[in-house]
Amino acid sequence: MATTSTGVAYRRVYVWQLPVRFYHWLNALCVAVLIVTGYLIGNPLAISYSTEAYQQYWFGTVRFVHFVAAFIFFFNFMVRIYWGFVGNQYARWENFIPFRKAQWREILEVLKVDVLQAKIKGLISIGHNALAGVTYFLSFLAFLFQSLTGFALYSSMSDSFFPRLFAWIVPLMGGDFAVRQWHHLFLWFFVVFIIVHMYLVFYHDYIEGRGTTSSMVGGWKFEREDVFREQ
Repeated sequence: MATTSTGVAYRRVYVWQLPVRFYHWLNALCVAVLIVTGYLIGNPLAISYSTEAYQQYWFGTVRFVHFVAAFIFFFNFMVRIYWGFVGNQYARWENFIPFRKAQWREILEVLKVDVLQAKIKGLISIGHNALAGVTYFLSFLAFLFQSLTGFALYSSMSDSFFPRLFAWIVPLMGGDFAVRQWHHLFLWFFVVFIIVHMYLVFYHDYIEGRGTTSSMVGGWKFEREDVFREQ
């Protein structure tokens, strides 16, 4: 525990465990690669070479990178689902689904401070605040949707056992074209999510001064002693 020049006592709290941080950064890398390669697959560049068409394979490389990143993304996501059941109190699923009244009160409080700017200061959560938790849960659903539709599209060009498990999704959603359109549309969900996520991370890091950004590297946050005792 340390005390600042203003006399406020702070406690160093280990919030994000190694599996959570590893998942976060690997997921960030995969999502960035999937967005870029997915956009190129949906809107291929008209690149001209002096060589014959059969000697070019850049689009095949883009697709290969997309598929590899998708497999890593999916199994990394499976690990995070598992860790939501066995991780510490800040990693568990109860933080992402608002079952308690206190969580709904916190959602309204965060909306007043972060979105409506109707209040200057709000509640301080050590882990995710309740609104962030709900938003991440919705993003997990989007991860699941992209995984299902992605493997469904891949099933028509693979004889492997795993992608074939998702072949039934294509006729269920109205055919290959419809699945492809939905898969591409959700690409933009991730683009918007990244922009909002990065803005809020830097906003909270600057306003609250608790080490929000660095905590996803080392795992530690700095919390006021009175806030820590309340929670």
